Amino acid sequence: MLHTRMRWLIAAVAILATLATTLLAGSAVRSALADSSRPQEYLALGNSVAFGYNPLLVPNNAGNPDNFIGYPTPVAAALKETLTNASCPGETSSHFISLTGTDNGCGAYRANFPLHVAYSGTQLAFADTFLQSNPKTLLISIDIGSNDLFVLERVCGGQNNCILAGLPGMLATLSANLDTIYGHIRNLDGYRHKLVALTYYSLNYSDLAGTSVISQVNQVVAVRTLAWGGIVADGFGTFATASAAFGGDTCAAGLRIVVMSSPLTCDIHPSPAGRDLLAQAIVNALRTD
Repeated sequence: MLHTRMRWLIAAVAILATLATTLLAGSAVRSALADSSRPQEYLALGNSVAFGYNPLLVPNNAGNPDNFIGYPTPVAAALKETLTNASCPGETSSHFISLTGTDNGCGAYRANFPLHVAYSGTQLAFADTFLQSNPKTLLISIDIGSNDLFVLERVCGGQNNCILAGLPGMLATLSANLDTIYGHIRNLDGYRHKLVALTYYSLNYSDLAGTSVISQVNQVVAVRTLAWGGIVADGFGTFATASAAFGGDTCAAGLRIVVMSSPLTCDIHPSPAGRDLLAQAIVNALRTD
């Protein structure tokens, strides 16, 4: 029991320290990005991680999107930006571009519950309209790609051989889709300011196979983001460090939403502590860029 308490104490101290770092980093980033003569607009794009999805709030509390707080909210607070969060739970890179593209639940969620902002077309079309209407937007963040992997896992019925065989094709599609998304943002919309992509965390870093697969998704995201003049926020490394005292188990480290206490079981989505660490990763990436 004492050992367990000590592990939780270590995690709590680490999380408090990183939140303090976030506040200090926010001051540095504000001075780098801020221009008092123009509006401070921040557009957040992505899936359930950006949305702040929490399975404990669905369906009874899903009618109010303000109940869901994703990492863009603390980022916006740290930078004193006006946030527009267009993310959608279950969004894949293909569905981001076309409503007929392979989906992992974004369409179903939108049919039943409101998003943080309302739009009838694709997330990409919303981003185009927003950026063209708000040319002084200073920051865009995006997380995309994990649902592409989840679709592959579902199609394969969780069979490892099938997943590994389908992974190269999935990664190629993700890469091409990112080029389409970034091409719109940079070329069609003429956006020239900060573009940050957040990498995904492993559920358990001691699971070498699972961690390797998510690392390959992150590699594609990083390469394409850098190619389009963006920067990469290390969500993967941030969670790895915060869960190290727990053998890499992000559930035991308190970084994911607990759905059952005994035995301890977590959803895949970040807890408030995990969410704030992801926000810190974005602020840190902006500070060092």
